[in-house]
Amino acid sequence: MSRYLGSVCKLCRREKEKLFLKGERCSSNCTLNRKRGKNGPGQHGTSKVKISDYAKHLREKQKARRMYGLTEEQFSNYYKAAEKMKGSAGDNLLKLLELRLDNVVYRLGLASSKRMARQIVNHGNILVNEKKIDVPRYRLKIGDVITFPEKYKENAVIKKLVEKTVSSVPAWLSFDKSKIAGTVVSEPLAGETSHPINSQLIVEYYSK
Repeated sequence: MSRYLGSVCKLCRREKEKLFLKGERCSSNCTLNRKRGKNGPGQHGTSKVKISDYAKHLREKQKARRMYGLTEEQFSNYYKAAEKMKGSAGDNLLKLLELRLDNVVYRLGLASSKRMARQIVNHGNILVNEKKIDVPRYRLKIGDVITFPEKYKENAVIKKLVEKTVSSVPAWLSFDKSKIAGTVVSEPLAGETSHPINSQLIVEYYSK
């Protein structure tokens, strides 16, 4: 399955909640701020019927998949990997997703959205431990240092983002504003995703 390239606003309307796929722009100009936007995509929206347990499980899985910009196959592979790890499959899944390089670039505030973060990584503008990494799915580990090449640090957009990034950095990351460098200081906990995800519903979806 190819990556979704259509309107991200439709994805938020489908899930009936903000996924912040456009970053800050989702706060100021979102269809969900208007009554019509809460009814789902399409001319008449979606009908108000009782949601089955399966539908709840599916919607939570779809929400998480869309938040991280993954295809169905990619997300399924992450879940399979999470199942093989020690501990809760749901917690492991969120940990694997959060430690993706593109997600960490976003969580550090070095990109205004996850789409922008993926583009920055794809274009080879991110260094991990002083080595260029252009693979968005690259899995980071404790101690890894994420920064830009020197020439990119002078970018006006990046400078603007850096000015307000410190307050939004999660506890499992640290950020040195003077060096424009972030470090993974611990593994993320289940409750430390950028937006709430009920991983148990995802586990139940794949357990069917």
